[in-house]
Amino acid sequence: MATKRIANKVHKQASRLLREGYIQREPAWYRAVLNHPPLPVPAREPPSRSHFDAPLNAPLTRPAGSKKIQPLKIQYIEDEVRRQFFRDHPFEAFRQTTLVEGATVESEHPIRGAEWTRLRQRGRNPTAEDAIRYAVNLYEHHGMDLSSAYASAVAQFRSLRSELLVARAVAQTEAEQLGMEFGPSQVEITFAKEEKAFHTLREDGAQSQAAETERKRWKAAVEREGPPEQWTRGQEYTRLWKEGVRPVYAPVFVEPEIKPEGLEQPEQDAQRVAASSDYMRIISR
Repeated sequence: MATKRIANKVHKQASRLLREGYIQREPAWYRAVLNHPPLPVPAREPPSRSHFDAPLNAPLTRPAGSKKIQPLKIQYIEDEVRRQFFRDHPFEAFRQTTLVEGATVESEHPIRGAEWTRLRQRGRNPTAEDAIRYAVNLYEHHGMDLSSAYASAVAQFRSLRSELLVARAVAQTEAEQLGMEFGPSQVEITFAKEEKAFHTLREDGAQSQAAETERKRWKAAVEREGPPEQWTRGQEYTRLWKEGVRPVYAPVFVEPEIKPEGLEQPEQDAQRVAASSDYMRIISR
């Protein structure tokens, strides 16, 4: 008959079986469970916490009168320092970082703890994580409050970055004086990409305009001069017909011609064309 086991009783039962000789070898999980035993009953009650991974000024246990059964928040000091650091130095997040898949975790730097008194001890080109770890190290091993530790770490980080920028500028100037020719900078590459994008936009606009013109080639495009007049329902047309005024359509199709007697004006040719045809003839039935 199978019995129901409680989580915090399993390793105790395994200890009794090992002691009596029913189990010859320790299970693979035995030592790990002894070092980190399961939660006591009831399992939903969170254990007491330490300040190592608890938020600042937060209770380390659930209040007795609280009815919410939920785990306490896990937050390290590095999280607060890192959030403030990248809020003050947002462009540090855009620096290139090499991510190697399957790489092992690097061992801790030999200079740490009370021996780590200056950020320069870990190199003249510190990263953002070096500054964050240095601030936490000052807080934990040198008795400084977190605000003072952060201010000291940021000041040393900016000083080292300034020295590095000046050294690079001087080295580049010396190299150019000796005849070195450098390729385009990142700013120039970005401007070239923007110019290429602008040219592509202009080409796309020209193609779209050409396609629109081809689509509208067989549509009537009437060009009017001046504001459009009101529609008279043909009354103006009838009045001009009764007065013998002929409409002139010829100027659209007539071009000036050079003859022996001189240049013929389009208006004269238009009147001649209009007089030769009666556009206002009404056929009565």
